Amino acid sequence: MTAKHTVPVRIQGKEYRIRAEADAETVARAAHLLDETMDKIRARSGTADSVDIAVLAALNLANVLTAERASSGTGTGMGDRVLELIRLVESAVGDAKPAAS
Repeated sequence: MTAKHTVPVRIQGKEYRIRAEADAETVARAAHLLDETMDKIRARSGTADSVDIAVLAALNLANVLTAERASSGTGTGMGDRVLELIRLVESAVGDAKPAAS
């Protein structure tokens, strides 16, 4: 079993500390891909709600994973990167605190 370590990343201008088994470079690449995806979605949709953008990014990346699995029959390569992104999103959303009403 690989030990988990904490990797600081910046997504949409906010710093997150991600606990991961993957090396820091892999986590940083995944966070960068997520950040780029969220930027593109924000620009196309015009929405400013970070949660909506995160959900749309997760759906977009899950769609890439599903398509890759269907075409290759495996979950390797890009699929592994997308799975790591999904874990990052879940971790970031889990760390987010709801705004006070």
